[in-house]
Amino acid sequence: MRVLLVGAGGVGTAITRIAARRAFFEAMVVADYDPARAEAAVAALGGTEGRFTAERVDAGDEAAVAALLRRHGCDVLLNATDPRFVMPLFRAARSAGAGYVDMAMSLSRPHAERPYAECGVKLGDEQFAEAGSWAEAGALALVGMGVEPGLSDVFARHAADELFDEIEEIGVRDGANLTVDGYDFAPSFNIWTTIEECLNPPVVYEKDRGWFTTEPFSEPEVFDFPEGIGPVECVNVEHEEVLLVPRWVEARRVTFKYGLGEEFISTLKTLRLLGLDRTGPVTVPSAGGPVVVSPRDVVAACLPDPATLGERMRGKTCAGTWVRGTKDGAPREVYLYHVVDNEWSMAEYGCQAVVWQTAVNPVVALELLATGAWSGSGVLGPEAFPARPFLDLLTAYGSPWGLREQ
Repeated sequence: MRVLLVGAGGVGTAITRIAARRAFFEAMVVADYDPARAEAAVAALGGTEGRFTAERVDAGDEAAVAALLRRHGCDVLLNATDPRFVMPLFRAARSAGAGYVDMAMSLSRPHAERPYAECGVKLGDEQFAEAGSWAEAGALALVGMGVEPGLSDVFARHAADELFDEIEEIGVRDGANLTVDGYDFAPSFNIWTTIEECLNPPVVYEKDRGWFTTEPFSEPEVFDFPEGIGPVECVNVEHEEVLLVPRWVEARRVTFKYGLGEEFISTLKTLRLLGLDRTGPVTVPSAGGPVVVSPRDVVAACLPDPATLGERMRGKTCAGTWVRGTKDGAPREVYLYHVVDNEWSMAEYGCQAVVWQTAVNPVVALELLATGAWSGSGVLGPEAFPARPFLDLLTAYGSPWGLREQ
């Protein structure tokens, strides 16, 4: 397998460090708009016997990405950029005859008249609209294959296959007790993506109703996270699992709730109030004349790069899937989860916990595709594949998952 990795930020760099320890691929081309980032990611790997190569590419330039895929003879494109670049990279892979894997899906657009009641364009709609052409070509686009979405979806598949006869509700629940020394506000993940998913109308799925939306930060609940993290208040947030899980797993209700905390929610609300969450260009005066910028990009530029926060971070992050239903005629409720301790991920890989936890899952998926343990064609989510091979291999990577009876 020959892989083109687009994006050498925090998650992309973590991917290279995880992949460097595995033998399932022949070569990985690490490409970024900033060639210095790609070169730094490759240089940090030391002696990798020439398996890693750095390149420069604009993720928004479909033709350039397709040409890079062809020039290096890559079998698959792994997208580690932010969601703005999903569609150009998705199309570039198809035009070059390569497979495709991402960790976040094509962007949503709220309903014009009833944004907090009805869905407009849903996450992933643009990708699923092209599923036919991928299937006809016998090509695979594996979408939403990070940690959330990704591992959380694998947990949902595992619950349906092995733990339940009928499922009443699947609820992804994400929480952490991470702190960052020296910062009052320092998101541990890409702020552009965080704003997108937290301020958009959250989506809920109910079997009798389909997909619908609610107000941001709605339905607060306190969820008790394992391994010492403890109780965290979680709220509804827009996320891909709600759009993916019902396509392959039978459940009466699907939700996603994120443990953000009151201060984080207040900050996001202030950004929206001031219009700083906007992605459209505004003109700003400067010493060199007017400059056109996106307010959201300005916010991102003012905050520390999450990839650089690892040595200042303390605590653990938990991603997991809570499932309620019946087994052998009796009620059952479980929480399947994956916890990463920042102290461990920094010592073992030099990567902070949140980006490492995101990065390990697409590498595991690529290995399953390379060995044939997973195979398929079309545009498919993680739920479309058997869960057990993934969970077993994740454990073999030295990062076991857990199951708690509720």
